[in-house]
Amino acid sequence: MEIKILGSGCAKCHQLEQIVKEVVKEMEIDAEIYYVKNITSIMEYPILTTPGLVIDEKVVSSGKVPNKAEISSFITAALSNE
Repeated sequence: MEIKILGSGCAKCHQLEQIVKEVVKEMEIDAEIYYVKNITSIMEYPILTTPGLVIDEKVVSSGKVPNKAEISSFITAALSNE
């Protein structure tokens, strides 16, 4: 599984990254987590505001910091699609 946090480095983006890492550890899943700060790379995704959360190249959230339960459900849904 590949998870990307899209953002310029703001506090909310760092918060999202931290929560994602916690959820991945708690769920004990094998996931590569990337923090994408390059604006050109971010613009490749259909988001208007950051932070953005992308799981296996699918945007699951943008413009807010989802809570742990929401992130867990995004990951669970992505795992069921594999």
